[in-house]
Amino acid sequence: MSEKEYLYWMTGVEGIGAVTIKKMKEYAKTLEQAFFIEKKEWEEAGILAGKILERFQKEKKDLKQRAEEYHRLKEKGIDFISLWDKEYPEKLKEIYDSPAGLFVKGKLPENDRPALAVVGARHCTSYGRMAAKEFSAALAAEGIQIISGLAYGIDGESHRGAQKAGGKTFAVLGCGVDICYPREHYCLYQEIAEKGGLISEYLPSSPPLARNFPMRNRIISGLADAVLVVEAAARSGSLITAELALDQGRDVFAVPGRISDPLSAGTNELIKSGAGCVTAPEDVLDHFHIISEKMLRLDEKNGKGLAKTEKMVYSCLDLQPKSLEEVVAASRLSVGECMTALYGLEKKGYVTRAFGQYYEKKLQVRG
Repeated sequence: MSEKEYLYWMTGVEGIGAVTIKKMKEYAKTLEQAFFIEKKEWEEAGILAGKILERFQKEKKDLKQRAEEYHRLKEKGIDFISLWDKEYPEKLKEIYDSPAGLFVKGKLPENDRPALAVVGARHCTSYGRMAAKEFSAALAAEGIQIISGLAYGIDGESHRGAQKAGGKTFAVLGCGVDICYPREHYCLYQEIAEKGGLISEYLPSSPPLARNFPMRNRIISGLADAVLVVEAAARSGSLITAELALDQGRDVFAVPGRISDPLSAGTNELIKSGAGCVTAPEDVLDHFHIISEKMLRLDEKNGKGLAKTEKMVYSCLDLQPKSLEEVVAASRLSVGECMTALYGLEKKGYVTRAFGQYYEKKLQVRG
C-alpha cells in the first residue's frame, strides 16, 4: 500500500490529528512503518497513549476498507493532497498544525498569488453584507484570491463578490468536501467547486460537527497572507480566526462599525488592539502593494497618469503572467500599440515582464 493510503486511514482515526501524524511519521520515518509499530513502543515514545492508542490499534482492521474508499475518491471528483506532496499549499505548510492531508474538489489556491481570508458574522447586517461583497469583488478583480468558509452571512457574500468580479475564491469546510453545508448554499458550493476550490481536512461524508469549525478556521487563515474581519460580535468565531492569524504571522484587518452596533463590537476592538483599520479596498491593496484602477485615476488627477492605451493594457493584466497575444486580444489594440504601452508601463513601474513576451502587474510599486 502507498503512503497516501496509510495517511487516509490515519485521518479517519478519531483523536489522531495533524500534529500527531507528523510526529508519528518523524519517529517511524514512514506512515507504513508507523502502522506496524506495536503498542508498547508507542507508549515508550510518548506519542500515542490511552484511549487514542487503543483506538489506533483497534482500527487497523479497517485498513483495507479505507484503502478501497481512497481509490474511489477520483470517481467523486475529490483529490487527496498530503503535506508531503509538492501540490500542498506553501502558505499552509508554514503553520505549526498544518493538516497532514487535504481533500479538494476543484483546485487549491495558487502559491504565487496573494490571498486574503474574509470572515465575519453569520447573522450579519446589510452593512456587513455590502462591505464583504464589495471588498471581495474589488480585491478579486485585482488578482487577490479570496478564502472563506461558505457559512451564512459574511462568508457567503465574500464568495459571491469574488465570483461576480470573475476572480478566484476558495471555501474551507468543517465537513467532508462532498457535503454542502449549509444546504441553502448549494449553487454557491457548485460554482466554487467549478471555478475555485472546496477544501477540507475531514474525510468525505464527515458531518458538519460543531467542534470541526474552530479547527477549520486555522486553515482559512493559514491559506491566506492576511485576514479581513468584516463584522464580529464581542465573542465571535471570527475573532478566533483573527487570533489564529496573528499566531501564524498573518496581518489582520477589520472594517469599523458603529459603536452602538453589537456586530461591530468585535471589529472595533480588533482595531483598538492594533488591527489595520480598512474603509476601502485600496487600504488592503496597499498592504499587498497593488495599484487599483481607482489609484490610477488619482494619479491622473495628480499629473502622474497613464496614456489611454497604457490604461487599456493595464486593465487587461493581473498578477498571473499573460502573453502579448492575450493582451492584444483583450485590449483590441494592435500589436504595436500594445508593445508601446507595455514598454511605458514597465518604465513607470506598473508592469513587469515575467519571461519572454509574458507580462504581469508589478507588486511593490507603492509603499
